[in-house]
Amino acid sequence: MDHRQLGSTGLTVSAQGLGCMGMSEFYGTADEAEAAATIHRALDLGVTLLDTADMYGPHTNERLVGEAIARRRDEVVLATKFGIVRDPEDPTVRGINGRPDYVARACDASLQRLSTDHIDLYYQHRVDPDVPIEETVGAMAELVDAGKVRFLGLSEASADTIRRAHAVHPISALQTEYSLWSRDPEDEVLPTLRELRIGFVAYSPLGRGFLTGAIASRDDLAPGDFRRANPRFEGENFDRNLELVARIRQLAAEKDCTPGQLALAWVMAQGDDVVPIPGTKRRSYLEQNVQATEIALSDDELAAIDEAAPAGSAAGDRYADMSPVGL
Repeated sequence: MDHRQLGSTGLTVSAQGLGCMGMSEFYGTADEAEAAATIHRALDLGVTLLDTADMYGPHTNERLVGEAIARRRDEVVLATKFGIVRDPEDPTVRGINGRPDYVARACDASLQRLSTDHIDLYYQHRVDPDVPIEETVGAMAELVDAGKVRFLGLSEASADTIRRAHAVHPISALQTEYSLWSRDPEDEVLPTLRELRIGFVAYSPLGRGFLTGAIASRDDLAPGDFRRANPRFEGENFDRNLELVARIRQLAAEKDCTPGQLALAWVMAQGDDVVPIPGTKRRSYLEQNVQATEIALSDDELAAIDEAAPAGSAAGDRYADMSPVGL
């Protein structure tokens, strides 16, 4: 698999990473044995970037990933995140904490769960509106100085916040949702990243599975799947988004690939500084996703995709209340 550089500080990762969140929570039942096998298969296929967070589970996803890579740690660019805090008694209740003292404690806890002595890419999962970003990133920089973290990242940050953070310590990657139905980063975030030479990690590049064409009705979602409460999976929005997927499906058929592979190929075609991290908990889907790295799209094909799925074509908000505390 080809590799791409994230930022200007020497961080190099596979052209496609693996999002591990769904292996533990949010997308139906979990199967830890299959999840571990999926991680091992990803490494075999040349995927190096594995993405987790302390809030997934909560905490159980980091343990799963740590155990899965224990004997192959040197093959992995390990990314995790801090900052979204869940109530121990009711994990559906969430807050944000970017205080410097919490940054240090969260990192130590993640290191322990991951069974490693360093984190390759450490993200602030969500920006704390009550703490100046300079203070949070300053605390993150101390982790780099201590050898606990190699590179720093932010998630779902605005262009102004990115600039302020980068002035304190080089930011290697910005992670946010980006796909054929979530193109907001193109307005301000992507231009800012390119000006500052910061890499872009695209989560949910398959539209939380919708762009694969595998979800034809809400009955295809398991009970408890958080997408059942997601605006884009509800009512008229669901039906309108099916029309979007139908257009993508037609283009994928002409390219002799799956809709999901076309969607991933489109994300990767947006620049060598863009790395998607499609999430899956099954080897079969992982293998399909990785095959997308071999799909080259011509200018005419990219134009056709843009016409079929222009910016703003998805129906519904990304989250139920568009609060800063997402996934």
